[in-house]
Amino acid sequence: MSKISFRSYLIFLFLPTLLIIIHHHHHHRRNNNDNDNDDDNASTDLSLSTNSRWIVDDRNNGERVKLSCVSWVSHLEVAVAEGLSKQPVDAISKMIVEMGFNCVRLTYPLFLFTDDKLGSMTMRQSLQKWGLFGTVAGVQVNNPSLVDLSLVNVFQEIVSNLNNNNVMVILDNHLSKPGWCCNENDDDGFFGDLYFDPEVWIEGICRVASMFKGYTNVVGMSLRNELRGHKQNLNDWYKYMQKGAERVHAANPNVLVILSGLNYDLDLSFLRTNPISVSFSRKLVFEIHWYGFSDGDDWITGNLNEVCGRVIDRLTSNALFLLDQGYPLFMSEWGVDQTGTNENDNRYLNCLMGWAAEHDIDWALWTIVGSYYYREGVSGWDETYGLLNWDWRGPRSSSFLKKISPLQSPFQALGSSSTSEHKILFHPSTGLCMHNHSLSLGPCSNAMALDYTLEKTLILKGTNYCLQANALHKPVKLDTACHADSSSKWEAISASKMHLSSKTKNDTIVCLDIDTNNIIVTNICKCLSREYLCDPSSQWFKIINSTSFNLAPPIIDLINVQHNSYLL
Repeated sequence: MSKISFRSYLIFLFLPTLLIIIHHHHHHRRNNNDNDNDDDNASTDLSLSTNSRWIVDDRNNGERVKLSCVSWVSHLEVAVAEGLSKQPVDAISKMIVEMGFNCVRLTYPLFLFTDDKLGSMTMRQSLQKWGLFGTVAGVQVNNPSLVDLSLVNVFQEIVSNLNNNNVMVILDNHLSKPGWCCNENDDDGFFGDLYFDPEVWIEGICRVASMFKGYTNVVGMSLRNELRGHKQNLNDWYKYMQKGAERVHAANPNVLVILSGLNYDLDLSFLRTNPISVSFSRKLVFEIHWYGFSDGDDWITGNLNEVCGRVIDRLTSNALFLLDQGYPLFMSEWGVDQTGTNENDNRYLNCLMGWAAEHDIDWALWTIVGSYYYREGVSGWDETYGLLNWDWRGPRSSSFLKKISPLQSPFQALGSSSTSEHKILFHPSTGLCMHNHSLSLGPCSNAMALDYTLEKTLILKGTNYCLQANALHKPVKLDTACHADSSSKWEAISASKMHLSSKTKNDTIVCLDIDTNNIIVTNICKCLSREYLCDPSSQWFKIINSTSFNLAPPIIDLINVQHNSYLL
């Protein structure tokens, strides 16, 4: 990242996500000497591959697995997973699951596995080296069995504990020298930099691949985070990324091999005309990063529709084309200031939510970390991008967790029948969908199934009822007169393509909006251009593909709901 007790009550909120977390698998660490034909091992191993743009489980009839990950930082100066002085490792793993995540992107510094002196240092010694004696005491209380293990062994124990909690792991080589990442001049950004010898890098990632070959929950390896700096060039990118990918696959053919791009992982555009060439198939994934600060303060100084449209156009050009080329795209870092006070982040988030839902992207959030042992010379640094509070005992923002929860489950399954394919109406700023029991917003798990026709009408699937604009400031309605006038036509307008516009009976141009009760109404379209202080997010909707079919309630029920809402 280039940048500067909650428990049971949340389980109900994230249960739908947990159901798709390879629940029929009981992952376990397998001893390398175990017989591969052992019944337990054979029935519980997870093997992920790719099927065109999707990640799938080969041992479960090729069923799609959506990666909904959170980054757990283990690459800073201490070179150990953060938070172990605040909570037992098992408590952290269980919080990750309770918050709806099925995967951890576990970062590491390369030198942890190439410098034997560093790797053999105990956690106690590493913390004391940085003067963190109080942190040692915290680890002794919360994780006494780890404090005198070597740093490599601690890393293995983190993976094993996530394994015990059925959490997939993607191992991410974040940088070479332990420390905070990143800047242009840290000598650790590209092949040939002082701390980035490509041969040492290949040796290190191969060691990691071999070491974790027997861990059935280690499903992917991200070869290098955020390539950057003045030495960036395409010849070396292709040379070493292809070589590293081949070597990692040879050392551990079970893992997905995940490749990052240039310019802090914002740019993979060069692959459009010159695809990568590797000898293996169905294991290659590409990753992209996207933060609000990637575009400076554009989200608060520019018109929000125009900024959102411009950034999405760049994402499409730089990375999204890979889906059409038949590769999964993993948004391996994104996140926001969890305090809610960063308006730039708040505005960016609504744009990202619409884009991520539309394309049903696999992703990893930055970060679970509530505070760091030691970051950039400061002990106990408070991570405002962290899901957990400084003390690691609860969430910074339960509302944020609720908002992103729809993204944790797949909107689209692989190999679904045409009868189950439909559209749903997603509202990014709330993380809700047009509900199955009323023309209002509700959980996307019970979204209304729609068809969106060539005539731009939104028809309730399986009926002849369509969504119509009624009158200014009034709730929308369902009617069978779907082609009588323009009130039943909904067109995506504005640079963001997230305003759904229609006309009322008296030809007033309106856009979908929500009122204070989350009832879907029509209002005058706002913030279409120029104004930068205006926030259009209440009017942002996305028509997205879905295969999770929900039967519509009887039409008479919907008509009654509409009638009652008109009387309010």
